[in-house]
Amino acid sequence: MRGMKRRIRSRAATLALTAVLAAALPAGAEESAGPVYNVEIIVFRTTAAEGSPENWSEEAGARSIAGDESASGSLQVGRFVALLPASAYQLNELESRLRASGEYLPVAHAAWSQTASAWGTRAGFPLTRLGIDVPGLSGNVYLEHGQFLHLGLSLAWAMESPPDGLGAAPGTAFTLNETRRVRFYERNYYDHPAFGVIALVTPAQGPRPPGR
Repeated sequence: MRGMKRRIRSRAATLALTAVLAAALPAGAEESAGPVYNVEIIVFRTTAAEGSPENWSEEAGARSIAGDESASGSLQVGRFVALLPASAYQLNELESRLRASGEYLPVAHAAWSQTASAWGTRAGFPLTRLGIDVPGLSGNVYLEHGQFLHLGLSLAWAMESPPDGLGAAPGTAFTLNETRRVRFYERNYYDHPAFGVIALVTPAQGPRPPGR
C-alpha cells in the first residue's frame, strides 16, 4: 500500500511537471502542424511597360488558381516559424540580374520558414509579418498543401508613380492574385504588367539536390 501511494504521488508530480513545461513552450512548438518549408520571394516592379493601356478597374478582380484539387475539409492553418537571415537567401544572383537589366527594379527580398495550411483555406501571412515594408504594397502570401504544394499571392499595390506605358493614373491600385503549384528548388514567376514576384520554396531540412 505504501509503495502504491508513492507511485501515485510520483505520477501526479510527473503530470504536474509536464503541465508546467507545456505552458512554458511557445505557441506552436508542437510538431503537429506538419513539415517546415522555407519560402523566399523577390518583389519587383517594371520601369516601363509595353503594350496598350488596360482597364485596371476590371483587372482588379482577376484571379488565377493552378491545380485540380478540391477544397479541404481540414482547418489546419500554417504556422509562422521565423524570418531567415539575408545570408540564407538563394535568389541573390537573380536579384542582381534584375537590377542590372534596367527594365526591372527589385523593391523587396525576404525569406522565412513556415508550415503549410490546408488546401483551400487561403490562410497566409501579411507582408509586414514577412519583413516586407514597401509604401502602397499590401497583401498576403499563403502556402497550402493538399495532394500537392501550392504558393499563393494576394497583393495590392497603390503606386504613386506607375510604370510608363500602362495608362494608369498616380495612385492606381494594381492587384496580383494567383496561386501556383510549386516544386522544391524551382523558381516560380508571378506575372503582372506593373509588378511581379519570383518565389522559391525549399524544405527546411533534408539534403539539397546536386548543384543547388
